[in-house]
Amino acid sequence: MPVLTRPRHEQSVARQVLVLQLIVVLVLVVTALGLATYDARNDIRASARGEAVSVARAVARSPVVREAMATSEPTALLQPYAEAVRVDTGVDFIVVMDRDRTRWSHPSPEQLGKAFIGNLGGAPDGDVFTEEYVGTLGPSIRAIVPVFGQSSASDTSNGAPVVALVAVGITLTQLDDLLVDEFADIVVAALAVLIVGIVGAWLIAQRLRRQTHGMGEREITRMYEYYSAVLHAVREGLLLIDLDGRVQLVNDEARRLLNLPGDVVGRSLDDLGLPPALVEAASGERGADEVYVTGDHVLVASSSAAFWDGKEVGAVVTLRDHTELQAVTGELDVVRGLTESLRAQTHEAANRLHTVVSLIEIGRTEEAIDFVTDELKVAQMLTDRVVGAVGNPVVAALLLGKSAEAAERGISLTVTGELPASFAVGSPRDLVTVLGNLVDNAIDAVAGTADRRIVVHLEGSPGHARLVVGDSGPGLTPEEAAHALERGWTSKVDAGDAHGVGLALVSQVARRLGGGVRIGRSELGGAEMVVVLGRAPEPASTPASTSTSTSPSTSTSAEVQA
Repeated sequence: MPVLTRPRHEQSVARQVLVLQLIVVLVLVVTALGLATYDARNDIRASARGEAVSVARAVARSPVVREAMATSEPTALLQPYAEAVRVDTGVDFIVVMDRDRTRWSHPSPEQLGKAFIGNLGGAPDGDVFTEEYVGTLGPSIRAIVPVFGQSSASDTSNGAPVVALVAVGITLTQLDDLLVDEFADIVVAALAVLIVGIVGAWLIAQRLRRQTHGMGEREITRMYEYYSAVLHAVREGLLLIDLDGRVQLVNDEARRLLNLPGDVVGRSLDDLGLPPALVEAASGERGADEVYVTGDHVLVASSSAAFWDGKEVGAVVTLRDHTELQAVTGELDVVRGLTESLRAQTHEAANRLHTVVSLIEIGRTEEAIDFVTDELKVAQMLTDRVVGAVGNPVVAALLLGKSAEAAERGISLTVTGELPASFAVGSPRDLVTVLGNLVDNAIDAVAGTADRRIVVHLEGSPGHARLVVGDSGPGLTPEEAAHALERGWTSKVDAGDAHGVGLALVSQVARRLGGGVRIGRSELGGAEMVVVLGRAPEPASTPASTSTSTSPSTSTSAEVQA
C-alpha cells in the first residue's frame, strides 16, 4: 500500500475538528453567559420594581402617615418612621411628600423640605407610577403611589382625594451588587459547561483521529481520488472485505465478473449468491490463483490479508477472467492430444510400412497388398463414421483425436447417431468444450477397469442437440450424482477430481445455450452424461429419466437446467 506523506503545515482532520469544536463551544458558552447575565439583570430589576411598589403601598396605607399629616409638622413623625421602614426593607430611600413635591422624609436630612426630583406620572391622579431615574442618590428604580384622604384597605378610595405621595427607590448600585453575586454563580455554571464541552470535543477528536489515522483533509482527498482512480482503472476485479466478511469496496470489473448488485457495499458475501467455495476462500484461508467457475465466467481468484499498523483489517480478493483462456486451453489440449495420437500412429505406420516392405522383399506381394488394404479400410471406416456423424470439421477432428487416444490406451470409443452440419446453436468452441471434457472424463473413468468402453451418441436438429457420453467405468453413487455438478460449479481445480472445472464448464456452456446437464447410469454400467444444447420442440424424456439408454427404475440423475 503506498504511503502518502502529509504536506507541510497540514493539520490532521481530528485537530482541525477539535479547534472548530472548541471555538463553537467557547462561542456558545460566552453567548449563553451574556444571555444569562442579561436575563438575570432584567429579573433583578423587575423584582426591585415590584419590591419598591409593595413597600410604597405599605407605607401609603400606614396610619402613621395619616397621623403625621394631621399635625403641623409631619416631618417630625414621618422621618423616623420612614427610616425605620427603609432599614427593615432594605430599600435605599422612602420619601413621603406633599402634593406640591415638598419632602417630609428623606435619607439625607438636608433634603427635607426641598422639592422631590423626578417624574410623578399618574400618581397625583391616584395611579401607581414606576420609573428609572437619576435623583439625589444616583440612578435608581423608584415607585410612586398616592396617599388617599380617608382610610382604605386598597389603593382606591372611591373618589377620595389624593392628599400625599410616597416614593420608594432602590439604587442601581445595589442592584448591580446583586447582579455581581448572581453573575458569580452564572460564571461557575458556564465554566462547568465549558469544561464538559472541551472534554467532549477532545474525546470526539481522539476518536476521529483513530478513525482517520491522523490524516489531513487534503491527504484523505488525495487518497480517495487516487485509490478510486486506480480501483476503477485496473483490468482485474477487486474486492475489499472486512473481518466480518462484508464487502467494503468493489470495482466495476468485479461487479461485472460476479454479476454483483448495485448495493453490494456493506453486504455479507453469503448474501450475494456467490459459489460457496469462493466465499470460503475470500473470507477464510488466504490463497493465490485458485480457479472458480461462476455464472458465465471462469475466474482465477487470489485472496490476501490486508493489514494496517500490524493488525489484520480484512482481505483483498483479486479476480481475473480466464474464460477465453480456459476455452483456448481446452482447444489446445485437443490439438495436443491429436498430435500425440498422430505421433503414435506415425510410429505404428512405420512398423506397418516395414512389414509391407519385408513382405514385398520376400516375394509375398499379394499378402502385402491384403495387409495394406485391411489397414486402410479400418482407418477409413473410422474416419467415415466420425465425419458422417458430425458435420462440423472441428468437432469431427476432436472425436477422431479422442478415438486415436482411446485406441492407444486400449479403450473402445464408439460414435453413434448424427449431429447435422446445420446445427447453429453456440459455436464450434462450445461443442469442443462439451464433448472434449465429457470424453476426457469417460477415458479417465474407464482407465483402471477391465472393461474399457465408451459410447458417444449424437442427435439433434439445427436448433437443438443432445450429446450423450456413457462409459463402462464404476459410475457415480446417487449422492455423487446429486452433487457432481455442484462440486464442479463451486470447487477448486484438482487434478485428482473427475468432477472439477471440466464438468463446471460443460454445465456453464449448457446453461448459456439454453439447455442443461443430466447425470445417470449408462447401459455399459458406468456413468452417463446427457447434455442438451438449445431448446427442443418437445422434451425427449420426462424429468425423472436420466438418458434414453436407461430405464427409470435403474437410473439416478442430477440435473441443472438454465
